[in-house]
Amino acid sequence: MGLAMRIAQDIKKIEADDTYDDEVTLSYEARFLRRRKLISDSGEAFLVELPETRSLALDDGFLLDDGRIFRIRPASEELVKIRHDNLARIAWHIGNRHTPCQIMPDHLLIRQDHVLEAMLQKLGAEVEKTTLPFTPEGGAYGHGRTHSHDHHEHHQGN
Repeated sequence: MGLAMRIAQDIKKIEADDTYDDEVTLSYEARFLRRRKLISDSGEAFLVELPETRSLALDDGFLLDDGRIFRIRPASEELVKIRHDNLARIAWHIGNRHTPCQIMPDHLLIRQDHVLEAMLQKLGAEVEKTTLPFTPEGGAYGHGRTHSHDHHEHHQGN
């Protein structure tokens, strides 16, 4: 009889000087989950079974039922690096399309999308395809998920 699969039923914030036992590399989309079987970077399978769907941040780790912590790492993804003299204007156009966006001091990053790329070029932006970890700006209600909040709960009776 084999060992039972470990279960992560909670998330732990990991500080810069905290230790962890393993890592699990996840794409932006894969970091939005409630229940899923995952495999750590060292090859250990485990089940994530959270009470509710969560958007996981880069300082999160899965707390396994045996006390170990598996730190979350962002996977490299196909992105577009955007440069423009007026990044605020470009960011507004990206946000107006509800597109996740990583904001850097001198450029923006979005997932590759030929329609958005054409629009941005028409606005005078320089676009460059690249492959990097994607960690978009957190929305008002979560880490990079502007539509993952419970609108009813926050606006009930208003």
